[in-house]
Amino acid sequence: MMLRELVLKNRSYRRFDENEPLSEETLRELVDLARLSPSAANLQPLRFLLSADSGKNARIFPCLAWAGYLKDWPGPSEGERPSAYIVILGDTSIARSFGCDHGIAAQTILLGAAERGLGGCMIASIKREALRQALNIPEQYEILLVLALGRPRETVVLESVGPDGSIRYWRDEEGVHHVPKRPLTELIL
Repeated sequence: MMLRELVLKNRSYRRFDENEPLSEETLRELVDLARLSPSAANLQPLRFLLSADSGKNARIFPCLAWAGYLKDWPGPSEGERPSAYIVILGDTSIARSFGCDHGIAAQTILLGAAERGLGGCMIASIKREALRQALNIPEQYEILLVLALGRPRETVVLESVGPDGSIRYWRDEEGVHHVPKRPLTELIL
């Protein structure tokens, strides 16, 4: 698959086939892609907490917010929740700031997931202290992002930004998720 195809396939999926498990080995392979990615000053301060276990997943789920623009949607219902999570942590014994390392790692992991026919969502809206307690994460690790992963159970369509200029994503009557994108001519100065 060409990179453009992977990028187009790599959407923010929020509904999954929860009954299709992901193995810890698959998660390890995805983290290995992140391990090979660039890191500022080559410090490699990121650490990864893996969950492919339904019990652990159930502890992670309530610590996350799912779609800021969909005010009436509390997140995926049972059966549509992620099959796995990767929690991206910053080791403060190595660095105090993590720059864009976690963004690079997350995007690399999600592209690797897309290549395997999986989908995911990069979540930064996290109840961090609740997650720290739920997973017994030591204070040394800053919680940076959570990646929700699984087999997508929704369609995501890219749209051109309309005449009103709104970039708010939305769902239609059939549950198709629409994501407006600004035109390239507007982005390049």
